[in-house]
Amino acid sequence: MTDDRYTWTCSSRRTAFAVAGGTVVAGVLAGCGTEETPEQESGRQDSPSPEGDGGAGGTPLAQVDDIPVGGGTVFTDEKVVITQPEAGTILAFSALCTHQQCPVSEVADGTIICPCHDSKFSIADGSVTSGPAPSPLPEVEITVEGDTITLA
Repeated sequence: MTDDRYTWTCSSRRTAFAVAGGTVVAGVLAGCGTEETPEQESGRQDSPSPEGDGGAGGTPLAQVDDIPVGGGTVFTDEKVVITQPEAGTILAFSALCTHQQCPVSEVADGTIICPCHDSKFSIADGSVTSGPAPSPLPEVEITVEGDTITLA
């Protein structure tokens, strides 16, 4: 004679594990959605549209004379640092430190400085000169027309 109670309990336990396993799998798959990552979103925003008004593109930042030779200026709202390592050489870098995305605070003695953990970057190429930052500051595309510096 078969013990129906044993079969029912075993079957019920299997069902409970199957439901629990299915719930876990559904939760994991829900986390694998197709939502864009911040990197993809920011990559798209940085790409100017054919009309030239994508992201912050076309935003006038400064006049060349406003950027000190051998130094630079941090534009906090635009998250950009404009430098002039030599007279007439205008460069732009992201103002977010590559260590933990803290905004850089100033440019002094030919160095872009992050106050959070004291990373320092070269005004000539954005390379790390000291501190925990793992990589250089990314370049930002700008245009210089006449004396006006504009985000591209």
